[in-house]
Amino acid sequence: MIKIQVALDVIEPDRAVSIAEEAVAGGADWIEAGTPLIKSAGMEIIRKLRETFPDNIILADMKTMDVGAAEVEMAAKSGADVVTILAAAEDVVITQALMSAEKYGARVMVDLISVPDPVTRAKEVEALGVDLVNVHVGIDAQMTGESPIDKLKKLVSETGMEIAVAGGLTPETAHEAVLTGADIVVVGSYIINSDNVRQSAANVRKAVDSNEKITLKKKSAEEEMVEIFNRVSTSNISDAMHRKGAMQGISSKIPGKKIVGKAVTVRSFGGDWAKPVEAIDISGPGDIIVIYNGNRDIAMWGGLATQTAVSRKLEGVVIDGAVRDFDEVQKMNFPVFAANIVPNAGDPKGLGEINVEIVCGNQTVHPGDYIIGDDSGVVVVPKERAYEIARRSEEVWKHEKRLFEEIKNGKTLAGALDLLKWETQK
Repeated sequence: MIKIQVALDVIEPDRAVSIAEEAVAGGADWIEAGTPLIKSAGMEIIRKLRETFPDNIILADMKTMDVGAAEVEMAAKSGADVVTILAAAEDVVITQALMSAEKYGARVMVDLISVPDPVTRAKEVEALGVDLVNVHVGIDAQMTGESPIDKLKKLVSETGMEIAVAGGLTPETAHEAVLTGADIVVVGSYIINSDNVRQSAANVRKAVDSNEKITLKKKSAEEEMVEIFNRVSTSNISDAMHRKGAMQGISSKIPGKKIVGKAVTVRSFGGDWAKPVEAIDISGPGDIIVIYNGNRDIAMWGGLATQTAVSRKLEGVVIDGAVRDFDEVQKMNFPVFAANIVPNAGDPKGLGEINVEIVCGNQTVHPGDYIIGDDSGVVVVPKERAYEIARRSEEVWKHEKRLFEEIKNGKTLAGALDLLKWETQK
């Protein structure tokens, strides 16, 4: 039977054990103490998992690069059945690890993460005596759209080893991995960040055991990205960008409205509303006009501009400046994010530029950058990194959903995150 390995890539030991209990109840077989968890809790977490799950395989994801014998011994004595060694390690590290594993009754899994030629390296480690490898795309590489399935396809026909596959798997891609030839599917985020861990593990179990072909609905990167940006919040995106990208002093003037789209940029001055109005004519569905006005006390956007934007089916407008005719704007329910609301307007002098680099809300915006706005504010996502940021934002969103569920079940936020452990010690 195909094995399901749940990767506990969290840093709080109690959360890890709780998640593992639900995952095993849902059908997971192997329990992985992820690298972040081991670095946070040390070998004690291996002992705890061994004690809690005496009948399951416990894998210590050590990702060893040196002193293979010592690290395998340490993990095996703590209760690990399998210990990972990086394929990038020197051959002697792997052979020493294998000897230590035999001595202490464990197995070695060689992780092919970041190896330039996984097939060649897999053959080399097989010749050293390795019988278990992991075709692995790391979390950061997953965020750019890299998948382990293509690497798995190249490997299965070239080796007789047992093969695990890891890298952002869902029920659908886990099923595809099994059809391709995987013996072990490693699932992390889909299970551990779920607000229903048991059900998510059961979904993977059902997909892995299914004899029916599951057809994946292929989406373009842009479709997937926009779908994610519509699902997550600007707070999630800010977290994913390490507090970068958030505009300052600009907020939603129509509560409850969210915008996701590409920037059409406008640089204007002192209430000159000619270029902002002209920008509407070259914009269309999915576009967001982003304006630097240079004066937050003179409006260069009002009811007539809003009506034109509605007619053109624009996504919204973001203004580092003021809006007026606000009673009319409210009635049209058009998403407006601005710094101020005032009654007085400027004049259409025609100064300024369209689709040039601007600074709006103290953030640099280029034409085509992605703009996401909600009641928390507005963030700018550079178009070159938009797909990656969307994927990272989704991970933040899933993690927070999981925390909400834990708090609903009685934990406090401080307890769920084990905050005391991370406080500065005097």
